[in-house]
Order: sequence, then structure tokens, then C-alpha cells
Amino acid sequence: MDELTAIADALYAGSPEDFTDARNRAAKDVGDKDLAAQIKKLKKPSVAAWAVNLLVRRESEQIDSVLGLAGQLRAAAEALDGDELRALTRQRRQLTTALASSARSLARDAGVRLTGPVVDQVEGMLTAAMLDEVAAQVVRTGRVVTAFTSTGVSDLDVAGVVAVPESLEVQATPVAGPVAGEAEESEPVALHVVPDGGAKLAAAEDALEEAGRHVTDAERELAEAEAVVEELNARRLQLQGDADELRRRLAAIEDDVDQVDEDLEEAEDTRDDAQVVLAEARRSQAAAEEDVARLRT
Repeated sequence: MDELTAIADALYAGSPEDFTDARNRAAKDVGDKDLAAQIKKLKKPSVAAWAVNLLVRRESEQIDSVLGLAGQLRAAAEALDGDELRALTRQRRQLTTALASSARSLARDAGVRLTGPVVDQVEGMLTAAMLDEVAAQVVRTGRVVTAFTSTGVSDLDVAGVVAVPESLEVQATPVAGPVAGEAEESEPVALHVVPDGGAKLAAAEDALEEAGRHVTDAERELAEAEAVVEELNARRLQLQGDADELRRRLAAIEDDVDQVDEDLEEAEDTRDDAQVVLAEARRSQAAAEEDVARLRT
């Protein structure tokens, strides 16, 4: 195994979250600039590709056994009649469903939940590996970077789906124990043939889990909305109290206005009377002045 392949083998054995940082550190640590450039070109695996890489390393014996059996089945398929071929197809589907279930369990142990579509991609890659010898080699490398399918005609774009495609014959280094970053040990996942309905069950379980998250989110949103409603109700009561107090003050002011209006009316009457008296007094004064002036002359 050359240095680039060995570094890639270690990188694709790690968690997808740490891949980019680990790749950049590896490129920085090597002294060869050309090798560093090749390392930096290694692509981060998709979640489905990471799950297949994890499965190949953690369940290498099962993978070897199933893909070995797949090779025998491919060789025997040419001699089978229609009924036997249908039975063979069913067996392949059951095995890939079982392996996909193992990948789901291993991913969950590593803290990653595989959604229904991702599990479908995992199963598609495993099916391709059972139908196509080249696809089987790609899966065995444990350096898959993206999901792929194959019809069994070996037209797979190897360079586009696997890291270091020139080292296709180099298989992944098996890992016995938790995936990198996991402290607790987990039991090996046993391979059980899952009936065709198992895929539907897995999808239903995914839907149930998704619905549970939606319920949790909705409950949180309801609690937040209820808190806002309670706060606004309290604010409304406070403002209602302020409004009542203002209405009481307004009523008192209006009473004061009415009283002032009455007092003003009385004052205006008194003023009018005073003006009449003043006018009469001035006329009397004027007459008296005229009498005095006449008498003096």
C-alpha cells in the first residue's frame, strides 16, 4: 500500500465531520508537495458513502462472505431458469436489506442517524456490489466518496465514486471496535436476512421518528406561543387598568368642566349687570358735569 492510499484509508475510516480537518492536517504533515496536493484533492464522503465505508471496516467478514456469495451467484445465474432467477433476486435483495440494516445500526452507534433516502442509497451501493464485480471492488476499498448504482455491466465511473481509484485492489483495513471518536464499545452487528417487508418497516420507523421530531418541535412552538399569549394577556390587563383610571380621571375633569361652565355663566351675568350699572353711572356723571359747567358760567 503506497503512502497516498494508506493516508486515504485512514481518513475514510474516520467520521465525516472530522474529515476535512484531518485531511488538511495530513497534507500539512507530509514533506512531499506533490503528495500533499493529492491529499488535498481527496473528497469528503457523502453520508451514504461514509456509512458503506463504516460497514466495510466494521463488518469486513460479513462483507467478504456476502460479496463472495454474490460472485458465486453471478456465475450461477446464467444456468438458472426464470423461477430460480427470481428466487436469486429475492435472496440478493434480502441480503442487501440486511447489510443496509447493519449499516444503519453502526451509524447510529457512531452518533449519525441515516434517513430513509440515505439508507436507500446504501442499499443501492450494496446491490451494485452484488451485481457488478467492479462495484464490489469499489465497496471493498472503504474509500467510497459518493453513492452510486450499477446494472452489472461494469460501466461504473470508478474515478468519480472512489478515492485513489488506481489502488482499487487495496481493500479497507478492518476496524474491530467503535468508530473513531466513540468511547463506548458496541456489540458487533449480526447479519440477519430481512424479509422484503423489512425495507417498508425501516421506512415506517423513519417516518415515525420524523413524526416524533415534528411533535416535539410543535410542542415547543406551542409552549412558546402560550408564553407569549400569557404575557400579552397580562399586558392587556395592565393597559385596561390604566385605561379605566384614565376614564375615571376624564369623568372627573368633565365634571369640573361642567361646574366651571356654570360658574362662568353666572360670572358673565354678573359682568353684564355691572356693565349696565356702569353705563348708567357714566350717564349720570356726564349730566352732573354739564349742570356744574352751566352753573359756573
